[in-house]
Amino acid sequence: MTKMILEMINVNKRFGNTYALNDMQLKIQAGEIHALMGENGAGKSTLMKILAGVYSPDSGIIKLDGKPIKIQNPIEARKVGISLIYQELSIATNLTVAENVFMGAEPTRYGLIDYATMNYKTDVILKKLGTKFTSTSNASTLSIADQQQVEIARALTHKSRILIMDEPTAALSDRESMALFKLIKQLKEQGLAIIYISHRMKEVYELAQRVSVMRDGYFIKELDHVDPTQIVSLMVGRKMDGFYKKEINTSKCFGPVVMKVETISKAPHIKPISFSVRSGEILGLSGLVGAGRTELARLIFGADTATTGKIYVNNQIVNINSPRDAIRAGIGYVPEDRKCQGLFLELSVLENSQMSVLNQRSNKGILNHPMLEKRTQQLISALNIKTNSSSSTVSGLSGGNQQKVLLAHWLEIKPKILILDEPTRGVDIGAKTEIYKIIQKLADDGIAIICISSELPEIIGLADRVLVMREGEIVGEISDTHHITQENIMQFATGAK
Repeated sequence: MTKMILEMINVNKRFGNTYALNDMQLKIQAGEIHALMGENGAGKSTLMKILAGVYSPDSGIIKLDGKPIKIQNPIEARKVGISLIYQELSIATNLTVAENVFMGAEPTRYGLIDYATMNYKTDVILKKLGTKFTSTSNASTLSIADQQQVEIARALTHKSRILIMDEPTAALSDRESMALFKLIKQLKEQGLAIIYISHRMKEVYELAQRVSVMRDGYFIKELDHVDPTQIVSLMVGRKMDGFYKKEINTSKCFGPVVMKVETISKAPHIKPISFSVRSGEILGLSGLVGAGRTELARLIFGADTATTGKIYVNNQIVNINSPRDAIRAGIGYVPEDRKCQGLFLELSVLENSQMSVLNQRSNKGILNHPMLEKRTQQLISALNIKTNSSSSTVSGLSGGNQQKVLLAHWLEIKPKILILDEPTRGVDIGAKTEIYKIIQKLADDGIAIICISSELPEIIGLADRVLVMREGEIVGEISDTHHITQENIMQFATGAK
């Protein structure tokens, strides 16, 4: 009978009023590759950070070899043989490979680091891994795939028994991924238990013996085989109750194409992408973490420079090399991080909403304050922004009202196209419903909307058409409103379809 090396029983974790994990269960066997799957926000990373000692659980039991243990920090996790390799690698590029492998646990002699021993022990491990570099290689010269091998070498140095890999192929080429798969299988044969987190169904199908599925912080089911269709169904099985759903109108007619994007790309992350959006249409852009949705939006808005491609607005080619160019072309962009990229938190509602049109509200360099106040009051009323006055600082508003102020800011430029990246992130359900109605009203007024969201019910509730991205390219289009379902979107997003 296969030995159960790890059990996580009824693990709970709350951040403020938000439950990230609810009575989560996980059982891992020695010498297996166990896939942990769930859509964005399911709680996978939170659960693994608890196991790795980054977070402490509010309640629950963790057993190693059948005995309860407490993991207070990453050092304790490492001591009991648990290592987490993050998607964003933690490599110090100014150090050698050996210095990275033994970081924080360097062998010493006479009170000094014993470099000879450290290099020798590193080379022994690197030889087992079959690397092309040595202990003395500088980490700055290594590829992402090589740096990942350094992380694995570090885990083996600490005699890890459980290795957690979070989206390990996100930045790898197909050839590098195949080499990693070979190494993972080799580690499995040596008795390591590997917890493998990935949104790529093809990888899970190739590697995993068992699968645990999470949804909204809950344990859903453990499968002793990989069935892509069943996994997708389990991942997205939530009910749509409580989410906004527009009335389906199959006879709805949109206006002409407002924006057309032709083969826009930015190597290596965004492959050539082409699509169009019409006046009055809400185009949903869906996909899992790392699919490239935000990166595509930033290329269109000129926040990043595209390698190739053309953008047409009202059939006229426009050169967009900066956000200023995009604004001139009639493109607005509500970023996913409103506090860092969208708002001036210590400025007022008036200043934030009018920032992009101050030149239109002035005469010979002198601001027309009555006009600014009048227009801000109109926006406060139209968007139902709850604020004491137009002079209130934005930092004092709720998340939903901050988001409305950001929408007001972009509405002032009278956009032809409005890109909304996670438009309801961090707002309560009441504010969400209001924002959904605002978005629908903007579309009804003829604005072409591109809506990026990690919440599938949000995409389903809003979008007239959905493009699904995976690994930097569009892999599916769902244009029939009746077919815009969680299952269809996730099948494209995970590669199950």
